[in-house]
Amino acid sequence: MKEKNSGINMIYFFREIWDKKRAVLSILAVFFVLGVFIALTSKKMYNAKSLFIPQTSQQDSQGSSLGGLASLAGINIGSLSNGTEISPSLYPQFISSIRFKKRLAQSKINLVENGGKVTYAEYYEKLYQPNILELLIKYTIGLPGEIIKSLRSAPPIIRNEKNSAGENNFDQISYEEFELFARMDGQLSVVSMEKEGVVQLTFAMPDPLMAAQMAQSAESLLQDEIIAYKIKNAKEQLKFTEAQYQEKKTEFNEVQSRLAGFKDRNQNIVSASLLNQQDRLEAEYNFSFSIYTELAKQLEQAKLQVSKDTPVFAIIQEVSIPVQKSSPNRPKILLIFIVLGVVVAVGYVAVTMIMFNLKKDWESID
Repeated sequence: MKEKNSGINMIYFFREIWDKKRAVLSILAVFFVLGVFIALTSKKMYNAKSLFIPQTSQQDSQGSSLGGLASLAGINIGSLSNGTEISPSLYPQFISSIRFKKRLAQSKINLVENGGKVTYAEYYEKLYQPNILELLIKYTIGLPGEIIKSLRSAPPIIRNEKNSAGENNFDQISYEEFELFARMDGQLSVVSMEKEGVVQLTFAMPDPLMAAQMAQSAESLLQDEIIAYKIKNAKEQLKFTEAQYQEKKTEFNEVQSRLAGFKDRNQNIVSASLLNQQDRLEAEYNFSFSIYTELAKQLEQAKLQVSKDTPVFAIIQEVSIPVQKSSPNRPKILLIFIVLGVVVAVGYVAVTMIMFNLKKDWESID
């Protein structure tokens, strides 16, 4: 009985590759042509970049000077004094919000062809022309999605649901906005380089001028979002301090009026009870005046804190119009498809050899 050999002898394997060279060369030719087609038809993209350093503000303790007086008056300013710092690692969360994307979609870009201006949303909804590869993918791989989209009766109604306080609970976007934002996610990136202490913002567009304009808009909007967040906290602190100041000012005025009225009614005091009443009013006046004075100082500090909490972004590398395209890397695409062709061709030969050996084994058993 013959000994069964389920393995593949390498010499025999290379001989099989040579024997099936026509099939191997055909597979390599198909992948080569496919690689050339994709490399030549892929749309050019240009990356515009910006590098900046987020500067955090120095937070001063706002309630330290009140001490025991503020505690006795039931005021806790110190708990609100420290501003919330935003880590640069959280910047990508800002650009992923719907509000940010809606604002960025309305950014103006200059058209190279006629010098006109359109928004980012208008460009991709009305003017953008997909190339052959994008159309091919759309009507092959993406055909089921296009069919489902065409069967939809109507886009969803966009509502701004509000709670009892008049604030929006959530945002709802249309199908068109969803597709536009998905494209935007692939074009915009924000990377925090913690070791270097810088943040890199990149925006990719088919035109270098458009890429630079959108990168500049994204950078400005991102910084505005962060500044608005910081100022919001500072303004909340200012609002709290101002409310406490107005309350204690009213109390101080009332105490001052009562003390002045008492002195007007009692010019020559000889009664011990009246002297005690005057002492109590003067003590209440001094206590109220101390709190009122300290809160007046804190109010000025809170006003200064609004400007102190505004972060300053030091720009290391300003946005410039890119000269060289970032993609496609045609040699790399062609090399990848050649490697894939080799893998598929070798796999084809290996599978045919295994199938042939299995067939011989079954025949010998029979």
